[in-house]
Amino acid sequence: MIFQHNRRLSSLSCQLFSRYIFGNGNCCAKLRPTSRPFSVSAQCRIMELTGFSQEQLDVRDAIAKICSDFPDEYWAERDESGIYPQELHAALARDGWIGIALPEDLGGAGLGISEATMMLQTISQSGAGIAGAQSVHANVYATQPVAKFATEEQRKRMLPRLISGEFKACFGVTEPSTGLETLKLRTHARRDGDSYSISGQKIWISSAQVASKMILLARTTPLEDVKKPSEGLSLFFIDFNKNAPGLELKRIKKMGGRAVDANEVFFDDYRVPVDTRIGEEGQGFKIVLHGMNAERCLLAGEALGLGYVALEKAAKYAQERVVFGRPIGQNQGIQHPLAAAYMNLEAAKLATYHAARVYDSSGKDSNITPHAVGVACNSAKYLAAEAAFIACERAVLAHGGMGYAQEYHVERYLRECFVPRIAPVSREMIMNYVGEKVLGLPRSY
Repeated sequence: MIFQHNRRLSSLSCQLFSRYIFGNGNCCAKLRPTSRPFSVSAQCRIMELTGFSQEQLDVRDAIAKICSDFPDEYWAERDESGIYPQELHAALARDGWIGIALPEDLGGAGLGISEATMMLQTISQSGAGIAGAQSVHANVYATQPVAKFATEEQRKRMLPRLISGEFKACFGVTEPSTGLETLKLRTHARRDGDSYSISGQKIWISSAQVASKMILLARTTPLEDVKKPSEGLSLFFIDFNKNAPGLELKRIKKMGGRAVDANEVFFDDYRVPVDTRIGEEGQGFKIVLHGMNAERCLLAGEALGLGYVALEKAAKYAQERVVFGRPIGQNQGIQHPLAAAYMNLEAAKLATYHAARVYDSSGKDSNITPHAVGVACNSAKYLAAEAAFIACERAVLAHGGMGYAQEYHVERYLRECFVPRIAPVSREMIMNYVGEKVLGLPRSY
C-alpha cells in the first residue's frame, strides 16, 4: 500500500499514543485499531483511510481527540477577535506533539513528516482550519534544518523548550522587495566579533507576535561578492526579543486565518550571538531547503483537511436542507459537484502522502534524489491547494445564501483556502518548476 511504513513506533511515541487513546503510559502493544474507546469527530470521517500506516492512524485519532475540545465556535470567535489560539498550542505541546518529527533525545516523538502531515491535516480537518494548523506549523517544519545541521550543544539548547511549548518559533525568509526570489534576500547579518548585527526587513511572518524565537535566513556575504546566488546566505536560530533595540513588528490585517498573526518585521542593527548560526556561514540556503520541502508536505495536509471539512459540512447540509419537497442533495446539480470535489481531494491525498513518504525515505535510500523529493513535494502542495479551493467553493455554493453566513463556517474555510494556493510558493512558480525540471522546457522566469 502506498502509505505503508515499516518503521516501528518509538518508545516515547508509544507513550504519547497510549496516553491519549487509553489514558495510560502502556507500550504500543495495546495500540489496536479495534480498541479505541472514542470516535473521531464526524468532520474527520469523510476521508478514505485505506492504506495509511498504523502510526498515521494513531496520530490522527490522538490529535482528533485533542481538537474535539476546540469546536467550530471557538475558531469562529478566534477568527473574529484575531486572538492567537494559545490553548490549542498548549494542549499539543503538553505531551510532545510539537516535536512529532524531532528526535526523541530532545523530547520529540522521533516520527516523520508523514506523521506530521497527518497531524496538521487532522487539526485543519477538525474545523480549526488553516488558522489552527498554522499555530504550530513553523514549529514543526522550520525546526527540521536545526535538528539536522545544528551542533549537539545547539540542539540541546534550542529545541527541547520549543518542543515543551515554553518557546514558540517563527520563520523569517520572505522579504517585501524580493518575494519568491529567495536568493536575492537583502536582510544582512554582519559579523562583528562574537556577534552578528542584523538589518533588513521580513514580511508575512506568522506568529511573530507570540514567538520568542526566530529561524532566520539572512545574507552574510553581499550578493555581488559570491560566485553563485545560492552562496553567502546563513541560517540563524535567534532570540526574538521584541523589547530589545533594533527589532520592530507591524501586524498585517488579512483576509483569513486571523487567529494567527501575520507581520512585517524590521531589523535595525539587531544583535545576536555568533553561536546562534546553524551550520557553516554562507551555507544557509542549502540547509534551509531541508525544511522547505517538509513545509510543502505539511501545507498540503492542511489544505486537504480544510477541503474535507468543508465537503463534510456541505454534504450534511445537502442531506438536511429540503426545497420543493426533497433534500437538495438529491439533485445532481448539488450532488455531482460535491462528488467531483471529493475525488479531487482523494487524488491530492495520494500525492501528498506519497510526497511525505519520499521525503522521509530520502535520507535512507540513495535512489531517492533531491530532484524526486522536490517534484513530489511541490506537486503535492499544488494539487492539494487546488482540490481544497474547489471543495471550499462548492461547499459555500451548496449552502446557498447560508454559505455566506458566518454561523455555517464554510465562508471561513473559503477565505482560508487561498493561503495554500499562494504560500509558501505560488501555483505559477510550481508550474514553472515542473515545466523546467520535469518536462525540460526553457526556463520561463
